[in-house]
Amino acid sequence: MNTDNTSVPSIVPADRVNEIREYYFSRRLREVARLNAEGRDIVSLGIGGPDRPPHSEVIETLCSVAHLPNAHSYQISTGLPELREAFSEWYGQHYGVALDPSTEILPLIGSKEGIMHVDLTFLNPGDGVLVPDPGYPTYTSAARLVQAEVFKYDLKPENGWFPDFDELEKLPLEKIKLMWVNYPHMPTGTPADADLFRRLVDFGKRHNIVIAHDNPYSFILNRQRPMSIMQIPGAKEIAIELNSLSKSHNMAGWRVAMLTSNPRFVSWVLKVKSNVDSGQFRPVMAAAAKALHLGDEWYEELNAVYARRREVAEKIMAALGCTFDPAQTGLFLWGRIPENEENSEKMADRLLYEKRVFIAPGFIFGDNGDRYIRISLCATEDNLREALRRIND
Repeated sequence: MNTDNTSVPSIVPADRVNEIREYYFSRRLREVARLNAEGRDIVSLGIGGPDRPPHSEVIETLCSVAHLPNAHSYQISTGLPELREAFSEWYGQHYGVALDPSTEILPLIGSKEGIMHVDLTFLNPGDGVLVPDPGYPTYTSAARLVQAEVFKYDLKPENGWFPDFDELEKLPLEKIKLMWVNYPHMPTGTPADADLFRRLVDFGKRHNIVIAHDNPYSFILNRQRPMSIMQIPGAKEIAIELNSLSKSHNMAGWRVAMLTSNPRFVSWVLKVKSNVDSGQFRPVMAAAAKALHLGDEWYEELNAVYARRREVAEKIMAALGCTFDPAQTGLFLWGRIPENEENSEKMADRLLYEKRVFIAPGFIFGDNGDRYIRISLCATEDNLREALRRIND
């Protein structure tokens, strides 16, 4: 009997599977692993996963709660009340935003999960969704998985990497139901701006478009107080904000995030979420609540490390002949490649295979990123200096 499933011609995946590709970093990190297995010793400056651990007290909380006999059962989809309370206090302390922990906060198993939940909640097949170019690729892939129509809006340096609202008004806004925005912006590092948030809230209200703001980078190398779109009067009526502990607390693998909006929007997303997961691991939620109560010294020490790394990353950009805006914030450095480079993909491949340094090419974030590369600060200072040495050699 033939047991080779690849020979069964009548089985095909759903159409939505053909609308997306495997995540770029998933594919590329396999190649990096292959090269490392050959002894090539690649310095990886590609992905934005913090390399340092959470605070020791956060880890201790995880371990102590894990020893409790009642810590291992299913949890409710709305999360522990103390976690929602901690998120509420965190927003009040750092953003100056008052949130009702019982009706306006929903813990998530990571922001990427939240993106999918928001799209499932607000988009029917054929509905339009606005996604930034350049921007986080998951905004596009999640929209395609729910069979929505993707409308990319341009972010360009001549417009400060902000949306061009005159161009947005020319789109078929009657069919667009959702708009994804992200400031501080990834990959360009453009900081948040209160006037931009006001314009986005106004745009959403005038056209009945939900504004979904993804906000994981506001604590990293930010020279101003962290900003939230919820600081804008009336934002809760039309906006949703995602936030995460992945970058701000070195908890990327823990998958802890949250969504906030008005009670009606939150209840709709909860309908989707409660049918997808069975809650987070209780020790993780308890440890996350502990992390949210850390003092300002945690963020100061975190940013001191990233500031030192950023200095070396800027030297790498200079060694590559790239130009960049020194006012960037966040976990990355975004630089324009020299004119003699054909494109970002070929430049990144050359650096990988000739210099043994992995840097993210900007094309993966959209057409407007093709003349750019991105360096992650989630590598040790020694590794960054080694990458600089290899490039200079």
